[in-house]
Amino acid sequence: MRNEAYGNEAYDVVVVGGGAAGLSAALVLGRSRRSVLVIDAGEPRNAPAAHMQGYLSRDGMPPAEFFAEGRRELERYGVEFVRDRVTAVTPDADGEFGLSLADGGPVHARRVVLATGLVDELPDVPGVAERWGRDVLHCPYCHGWEVRDEPFGVLAQKPFNSHQALLLTQWSKDVTLFLHTVADADLPDAEWERLAAAGVSVVEGEVAGLEIEDDLLTGVRLADGRVVPRSVLFVATKAVARGSLIGALGAEVKDTPHGPYPVVDETGRTSIPGIWAVGNAASPMEQVINAASAGYRAGLMINAELVIGDIDATAARRRAGIFSPEAEARVAAVVGGDRVHGLTH
Repeated sequence: MRNEAYGNEAYDVVVVGGGAAGLSAALVLGRSRRSVLVIDAGEPRNAPAAHMQGYLSRDGMPPAEFFAEGRRELERYGVEFVRDRVTAVTPDADGEFGLSLADGGPVHARRVVLATGLVDELPDVPGVAERWGRDVLHCPYCHGWEVRDEPFGVLAQKPFNSHQALLLTQWSKDVTLFLHTVADADLPDAEWERLAAAGVSVVEGEVAGLEIEDDLLTGVRLADGRVVPRSVLFVATKAVARGSLIGALGAEVKDTPHGPYPVVDETGRTSIPGIWAVGNAASPMEQVINAASAGYRAGLMINAELVIGDIDATAARRRAGIFSPEAEARVAAVVGGDRVHGLTH
């Protein structure tokens, strides 16, 4: 990923974020013969993970390798990349956008895709951050198979975290729920009944830290000194949308248990015309394969909007008796000929 001056200062589309969602949007747009710049700060959510799972044909592939292969594919279509951070997106009078960058720019874009992802806020328990992505995990669908049949621990911070313990019994029959900051009275009787039926052990008391031997998790240490042997600990993170670009633009947002996320339609379009948000920038629940799908849908819609918008603008100029060779050439290139349906030069 290069850092020298960009090939252009103006692009059809600038994609902010080079994860699965951003790269997928850029792939569709590059194949649509659009000028595309991907600006990536190099901080993917799944960077701590050794492998990613659940992506058909790429199951078990290291995330860094996955993204590198994606960038190689996109380069065939003229998509440009730069390692930088977008600090502001500013609408202009024409309904397009200027982007300010931390180390480069400025850059102009007709449309912007925000694929900035999210940050997992971890519980404040000593050792959790250091083991994150190794034997401290959060998603059974991402990691359950790889640690199947190990002794699992589940760290509860809210009553509904007991659901995670129930779900994990599909991967291991040795599951212990650590109530941590949750009082036993906070769990309804029906949930206690479920935990008992599932064979989940429940340990009351606050967790004080993790026991590590030979760089492996061996147990969960409670504040009263007890140590419960465990080799895997699942925690529920708070998935916070990264960056403040959406908020600064004044886009409509919705409240979630993880904080505010932008309101988007099925293609990722936000309430700000010309701005799309995809992947974990739009939802805390997206996995890699879902994020790639969201980016693909956004790319399709953006290209279609630009095509029709350019044709309609040319038609309006013709009606007004204004001839613009540059605009005419752009439309001709898009539709593949010298004739727009119903109109001739």
